[in-house]
Amino acid sequence: MALRDWLAPERTVHAHCDLPCGVYDPAQARIEAESVKAIQEKYQANQDPHFRARAAQIKEERAEMVKHHLWVLWTDYFKPEHLKAHPNLHQLFWDATKAAGQAKKTVDPNDGQKLLDLIGEIDKIFWDTKKA
Repeated sequence: MALRDWLAPERTVHAHCDLPCGVYDPAQARIEAESVKAIQEKYQANQDPHFRARAAQIKEERAEMVKHHLWVLWTDYFKPEHLKAHPNLHQLFWDATKAAGQAKKTVDPNDGQKLLDLIGEIDKIFWDTKKA
């Protein structure tokens, strides 16, 4: 038996996600977005330049994590049948990831709240798809 035959898989399997369903949850994005908004509020309440610099750095990291968690949901969890049932899904994810980018750039808690509101809409759709 040739080495390539020995290393070749006996069968090919196909899956729609990296891990079994149930590991996805918009809560991960929401928790990071809550952190973004809280940091924006703390930034506004504190005039110390060192605090503000550190807060801005952490907020940017958290906003990037929001985008990551949203993209994982969008690319790994949601399927064509979800889009049929919720035709606004593309736009909602577009708006939410753009809002995460905006929250990353600003220290305005209103931007953090806008992001949380969009994640809330995604959350409703997500749980609707889990019931189906």
